[in-house]
Amino acid sequence: MLYKRIALGIVFIWFAVGGSGHFIAPDFFIKIIPPDLPWRMPAVYISGFFELAGALGLIFYRTRRMAGVGLLVLTIVVTPANVYMWRNAALFPMVSETLLAFRLILQIGLLACIWWGSSLTPRNKARSRSVK
Repeated sequence: MLYKRIALGIVFIWFAVGGSGHFIAPDFFIKIIPPDLPWRMPAVYISGFFELAGALGLIFYRTRRMAGVGLLVLTIVVTPANVYMWRNAALFPMVSETLLAFRLILQIGLLACIWWGSSLTPRNKARSRSVK
């Protein structure tokens, strides 16, 4: 139970900070999106909104599973942007190429934390009601 709360806290912080960053420093996030994709700036704001909405949804038990599904999908959808960033590391001299590669590996752990922390695993109804 404690580890599940820790996982949930990690996911909340990751997306609350990351989502806020989309609005605080949108120029950084727009560079992550491949230039040939349309609507790059709206994509930055929309993904930031959903990161914040997902983080907030994790707080409440009633919305936690839905938020978890949304954050799982969002994390998978933005993975190509993270791959683009890693493959074009010269565009991001402030971040080491090693760190960019590690971030892709870290994303697997993030997906696991989202899955587990937001209770997306199949559950026994009687047991799940007692563990909130």
